Order: sequence, then structure tokens, then C-alpha cells
Amino acid sequence: MALLKEYHRFLYEAGTDEAGRGCLAGPVTAAAVILPPGYISDLLNDSKVLSEKQRGIIGAEILSDALSYSIVHIEPAMVDEINVLNASILGMHKALSGLSVEPRHILVDGNQFKPFKKYSHECIVKGDGKYMSIAAASVLAKNSRDDYMRKLHEEYPVYNWQQNKGYPTAEHRRAILKYGLTPYHRKSFKIRNDQLSLEL
Repeated sequence: MALLKEYHRFLYEAGTDEAGRGCLAGPVTAAAVILPPGYISDLLNDSKVLSEKQRGIIGAEILSDALSYSIVHIEPAMVDEINVLNASILGMHKALSGLSVEPRHILVDGNQFKPFKKYSHECIVKGDGKYMSIAAASVLAKNSRDDYMRKLHEEYPVYNWQQNKGYPTAEHRRAILKYGLTPYHRKSFKIRNDQLSLEL
């Protein structure tokens, strides 16, 4: 696996990313991470290309090795109120606010962001597969959100969120058709019976 890079060598940079943006249920979860300058990891990569076991291993390493990290959940009601893009940016801002170490620069996965305080930032498309700090944030966001959805599964097991994590799988859509929506579903996504039946 190719080693990811630092954006600025020997400079405190915060990487930030989110998970759960395309889900029908559950929060948008954002993380921000500052890794030690010169940090090296053979395993760290975009969370989407890592197995669950690999994410667990590297996630534990990040929690141990990071100079600072912060993870935030933006609940479905807020996603509905401000839309999923703004919820993602809000989550990243809140995660950055939770860092105990002040960054000198912010790296953002994707192509849309709003300036955060006085800090410079750069949006990088597919940055979670290019830069270590963004990849680290993607892993922490994914791991935290998956844990969150496993807990919600205990409350609403018929949707099998422990498996689909709230994403729009055929199984999840069938469960919505049969059992309706929960308080954890995003109402602004206009999940209607006709949409669901057409897409099964």
C-alpha cells in the first residue's frame, strides 16, 4: 500500500473529514485530527478502502499517536434543518473547535468548505486517499459513526443498522416500507413509499 503524504512537512496541520453524508438514517459524523509532524503509517489510508478490522487497528493507533483529535455527531434533525452539506461543514467546524492543539493549516476532504476562524485551509478532492491527516480523520469519523449505528440498532433492530449503518440498501428500504420511519431517519430526504418501491 502506498504511503500517504503530509501536506506541509513539520507543520501542525489538521485534517478533517466526515462520514454518513449519503445515509437515510443516523448522524453525519465529522472528525478532525492533528498527527505528529513526520508521522508515518504503512496501513493508514482512506477509510473506504480499509476493511473493518484494518480500520479498528489503525483507528486505535491514531487515538494513541495523534497530537489531538475530535469527533462530532450532527444529528438527523439538524441535517434536516440545514441540509446535509451544511451539516457536514458544521460537523467539521465543531470537530476543529474541539482540538486541544492549535493547527497552522486545515486540510479538508472534498471541494466545499467555509472558512474556519483565522486558519488557512485547502479543499482536496479525494484527499482522504492522498494525505495522512485527512485519512486519519476519515477513519475516526467512520469508526465512531459505525459504533453509533450499532448502538441505535439495539433500539431499532428491524432496520439492521448494525450491518447497513443507515445507508440506503435494499434491505433498509424494505424495512422502511414495512415499519415506517424512526426519529433517527432524515425526513428532509423525502423518503416516500413510491420512491422506495421504485428503487427496490
